[in-house]
Amino acid sequence: MGQPNSGKSTLFNGLTGARQHVGNWPGKTVERKTGTFQHGGRAYEVVDLPGSYALSAMSPEEEVTRGFLAQGGLDAVLVLADASQLERSLYMLADFAGISCPAVLVLNLMDVAEGQGKRIDAAAIERRLGVPVVPLVAADRTRYDALYQALERTCDERAVIDPAALERAMAQRFGSTWDAVAAQLPEEGIGPYSRFWLAAKLIEGDGPARELVRQHVDAAANAALDKALRGVKDGIQNAGAARFAWVEQLIAGAVEREEEAAGGREKNAASAAGSREAASTASTGNAKTASPLSRFDRLATGSLLSKPLAVGMILLGFVLAFVPAIPIMMVGGMISSLGQEAAFALSGAGIPDVVGSFLSGVVCNSLCFGTMMVGYVFGINLVFGLYEESGYMARISYVFDHAMSRFGLQGKSLMPFLMCFGCTMGGVSGSRVIDSWGQRMLTVMMAWAIPCGSTWGVVPVLAVAFFGMGAPLVIVGIFCVCVLLMWAVGRLFGPRLVKEGERAGLVMELPPYHRPRLGNVLHGAILKSRQMFVRAIRVVAIFAFAIWALTYTATGSVEGSALYALGTAIEPITQFFGMGWQTFTAWLCALVLKESALGVLSGLFAGGATPNAAVVTAVTGGVAVAGNIGEIMAQAISAPEALAFIFAFTFNMPCAASVSATWGEVHSTKWTVITAAFYIASSLILGCIVFHVASLFF
Repeated sequence: MGQPNSGKSTLFNGLTGARQHVGNWPGKTVERKTGTFQHGGRAYEVVDLPGSYALSAMSPEEEVTRGFLAQGGLDAVLVLADASQLERSLYMLADFAGISCPAVLVLNLMDVAEGQGKRIDAAAIERRLGVPVVPLVAADRTRYDALYQALERTCDERAVIDPAALERAMAQRFGSTWDAVAAQLPEEGIGPYSRFWLAAKLIEGDGPARELVRQHVDAAANAALDKALRGVKDGIQNAGAARFAWVEQLIAGAVEREEEAAGGREKNAASAAGSREAASTASTGNAKTASPLSRFDRLATGSLLSKPLAVGMILLGFVLAFVPAIPIMMVGGMISSLGQEAAFALSGAGIPDVVGSFLSGVVCNSLCFGTMMVGYVFGINLVFGLYEESGYMARISYVFDHAMSRFGLQGKSLMPFLMCFGCTMGGVSGSRVIDSWGQRMLTVMMAWAIPCGSTWGVVPVLAVAFFGMGAPLVIVGIFCVCVLLMWAVGRLFGPRLVKEGERAGLVMELPPYHRPRLGNVLHGAILKSRQMFVRAIRVVAIFAFAIWALTYTATGSVEGSALYALGTAIEPITQFFGMGWQTFTAWLCALVLKESALGVLSGLFAGGATPNAAVVTAVTGGVAVAGNIGEIMAQAISAPEALAFIFAFTFNMPCAASVSATWGEVHSTKWTVITAAFYIASSLILGCIVFHVASLFF
C-alpha cells in the first residue's frame, strides 16, 4: 500500500512478473491486482492495493484499502514511501499506524534520493518504528534481497508499528478531549483497529469508524462519546498536523542533505572569518544550484508555454510509439498472409473451402488483428511509461488539471483525448494513468466520441466526392458533433461516475525528475501488452466470427451471403436511419475495423470483391479500394444517404480493439456494454437526423 506515484505497481510487477491477475474488487469498480511469487521455499500471494493518500474512506480506493486491512489475517503489509520526499510521503504510514497488521516500511526511489544528495539512516527509523525499514529501488530487481529478508522476518515475527509516539502527539494536540474519547473505547481495540487508531478517526469525524464503535460499546459509552466529540473543532486538520509532527520526529536526524551539511560548514567559516567575500562566494554558489532541470520545470509548470509544451510532448509520444509498434504490426500482417496461404493449401488438398476460409478469416485474422493492436499498445505503454517514470507525466496532469476539473475529470484526461485523434485504442490504454475509476471511465466514454486517424482516412474521400468544395463544412460539422457528444456523455453519465463531491481537481505530489530505467519500463510494457492481447483475442475473435459467418458463401456471390439476405430484409429499417443495405453493411463491418469501410464499399459498389473478401481485408487492415470509389458511389446513392453514412460511421463504436481495450482498462463488462450501446445508438440516431434534414436541401 502507499500513495500514488510511490512505486507500488513497479514493485508489484517486480515481485510477481507475469504471474498476476487483474480484475475488480467484489462489489467495487476499482482495479484489483493480485499475483504470486516464490522465494526461500515459500509461496507468497501479493495484493496491490489502490493508491491513496490516507485511510479516511472518502473515496472508493480508500474504502477498498481500508476494508482489506480490516479483514485481518494478513502476513505482512508493505507500506511504500517515496524516499526523495520522505516528509510528505510518510503520511500514509502515519494513518496506518495503530492498525495491528505486521508491516514493513519500504523506502522506494532511493536512487533519486541519493541523486538529490540525501542520506537516509534506515536503521534509525527502524528502531523508532519497531518494524523493518528497507531502502529500495523497486525498478531494480537485483536489489530485492534486503526486501526478501525483511519480508521473511516480518512473516515470522509479526512485528507491528509502535504508535506510542504518535499517540502522545495526538494527546498533546487535543488535550482533555483525547482522554475523554479514548476512555470510552475498548482497551484492546476492535478487530485490527487499536484504541488509539479508533480515537483518532472518531475525532476526525470518520463515519464508518463511528458506526463500528457504536456497535461495540454500550449506550452509556456512546452517549459519552457523542458529548466529547461535539466539542471537537477542526478535527481533520489537527489530526493531520499531529501526524506530520510525528513524521518529523520519526525522521529527525535520520535524513540529511549533503548540500545542507556543506552549506552549514560554509556558513560557519564565513561567520568566523567575518569576510564579506566569503559570504559573496557562498551566495554565488547557491545561485549556481539552479539546474537545467529546474529551469525546464519552471517552463513546464509555471509559464505561458506550459500547455503548448505538454500538448507537444503528448503528440511526440504518440508518434514515437509507432517506432516499436511497426515491427510488431508487420508480424501481424505476416500472420494474415500465412493464413491465406494455408487456406489455398487446404483447398488444393481437397479440404472443403469452408475450413480454409474459417482458418484464414477467423483464426489467423483474429491473431493478426490482436498482434497488430498489441503492437500499438506496447508502443504507447513504452513511451508514456518513460514519461511517467521520468516524472514528466505528473506535470502534464498538473498543467491541465484546472481546465479538466470543470468536467469532473483530472488533468490526466487530456492525454487520452489527444491520443484518440491518432487511435482510440491508444487513448483508452492511456487512461490507465488516471487513479480514480469513475474519472477513468468517464474519460474513456468521452474519448470514444473523438474521430480516430482511421476515420479521417474514410470521411474526406466521401465528403469530397459528394460535396466538392462543401467538404470542409462536413468536417466542421463533425467537430461540432464531437464536442456536443462529449458534452452529452458528461451530462448523462458524469453524475453516476463522478459524484459532485468528488469533482475537485487533482491532489498529487509532483515527483522529482529522474532518469527512467528502460529495463523496468520495458518489463511493465510487456506485461500490460500481454494482458491486453489475451483479452483482445476473445473480443476480436467473436466479432470476426460473426461477420465471417454473415458474409461467407460457397460461390462468392453477393446474393448468396447471409448478410445480403439480412441487409435486404431490414433495409426498410436501415433506410429510416439514412442507409441502404450496402452502406449499412459498411457501417456494420466498421465495428471490427474502421478503415474496413472503404474496402467493403468498394467491394459492394465497384464489384471488385465479394463481401467476404472485403471483410477479410477489413480484419487484416489491408483494404482493397477502387481508386474512383467516391465517384462510383456518387452515381449509386444520394447525397443525403452519403452524409448520413459519414456521420453514422464517424460516431459509431470505434472498433473491436477499442471495446477490448476499454474492457481491459475499466474491468467492467457492464460499463463497456453501456459505452458500446450508447455510441451504436447515437450513431444511428445521428444518421437518421442528418438524412432527414439533408433531404430537405438535396
